[in-house]
Amino acid sequence: MGTLPASLAEIVDDFAALGDSDKVTLLLEFAGELPALPDDLATEAMEPVPECQSPVFLSVDAADADAVRLYFSAPPEAPTTRGFASILAQGLDGESADAILAVPGDFYHDLGLDAAVSPLRLRGMAGMLGRVKNQVRSQTGRQ
Repeated sequence: MGTLPASLAEIVDDFAALGDSDKVTLLLEFAGELPALPDDLATEAMEPVPECQSPVFLSVDAADADAVRLYFSAPPEAPTTRGFASILAQGLDGESADAILAVPGDFYHDLGLDAAVSPLRLRGMAGMLGRVKNQVRSQTGRQ
């Protein structure tokens, strides 16, 4: 079984401590905290995430395998998806390639959002994480 980096584990714990309606509120707070893209990164150069219902794009820079950088673009009118992108950005940006690859593909169930968020949206989060991992693997040669 995989393990979560400390920053992502802390986010999971924050969600686990809340009731369903508060979980949704926290997810929306994350949506408002999605880091802006750096000026030199255009959405056109990023990988689309077709698993998401909304137009989500991500970029992974694993040039330094000890501090992988993650960037996400998600529209403000898709707050659930944007919240998931923000959780991944805040929980995994700056982590090592090995730490990112160790995250279980279904860790998002630990957020306890299954009752509050549609399965389709949860699959979108799985799609984002899967694409991040694929990028890390292809850039670092790790399995």
